[in-house]
Amino acid sequence: MTGIKIDGKEIAQSVKDRVRKAVEELKNQGINPCLATVLVGDNPASATYVKNKHKACEEVGIITKDFKFASEISQLELNKKIDELNNDKTVHGILVQLPLPSQLDEFFTTSRISPLKDVDGLTPHNAGLLAMKKAALVACTPLGVMEMFDYYKIDLDGKNIVLINRSNLVGKPLYHLLLARNATVITCHSKTKNIKELCQHADIIITAVGDRNKFTLTPDMIKKDAIVIDVAISRYNEKLVGDTDYEQIIQKASYATPVPGGVGPMTVAMLLKNTITAASLSSQIER
Repeated sequence: MTGIKIDGKEIAQSVKDRVRKAVEELKNQGINPCLATVLVGDNPASATYVKNKHKACEEVGIITKDFKFASEISQLELNKKIDELNNDKTVHGILVQLPLPSQLDEFFTTSRISPLKDVDGLTPHNAGLLAMKKAALVACTPLGVMEMFDYYKIDLDGKNIVLINRSNLVGKPLYHLLLARNATVITCHSKTKNIKELCQHADIIITAVGDRNKFTLTPDMIKKDAIVIDVAISRYNEKLVGDTDYEQIIQKASYATPVPGGVGPMTVAMLLKNTITAASLSSQIER
């Protein structure tokens, strides 16, 4: 008997429906939620991501402002634009698309964004609040994973979770979110020596390596009826894949996410939700 597919498209649509209603409520109060995106360079993948984010905003009624810069832009010039957006009261969320060209510092760039407009949840201020269970704006992908658990009413209390990622975008914020739900979380990475054994004892495995040449989560690494969340996405043998082969994993897992169609759609949906949260926060401060 196969497990249950965690359908990211379905959950993302439910989030968009809620966001659309929230946008209408804010507009009735005279607030027009607005997301500003900053794209540096001509990376095709980054351009596609930004385009998809604008399209999703349009679907729910969020206004967008699109700022594109040549890859040669200096840190000083980029800082100036971020400062302008921080001071623009018509802009509620700011997203700088990563990665950035080598001459630009990603940490200093994202840290310059106002914490109240930090819809990616990457500023040190918001990261610190998350560790203290006080964050209003949290990194979109981890927030999307938590939304998946809630949608399928998966209780995390006391669960043993293996998290295979320690990045600022996924692993670290997700660790704090899971810990806040009373899960016992083990974070694994490239230097972890006994990943297979740890996975075999886990109730839930969340994997986000994104390189099949280095890591694949196989059925023999999970126990029967475990839950598998595959955050990774990469191109392998001319196909978009995650860290798992879904068709094999779902034969053993109680729940699992496919790639594509799993966590991916949730990231954009939670960006929309964060933009609404940021708009609401700004309106409260102005009052």
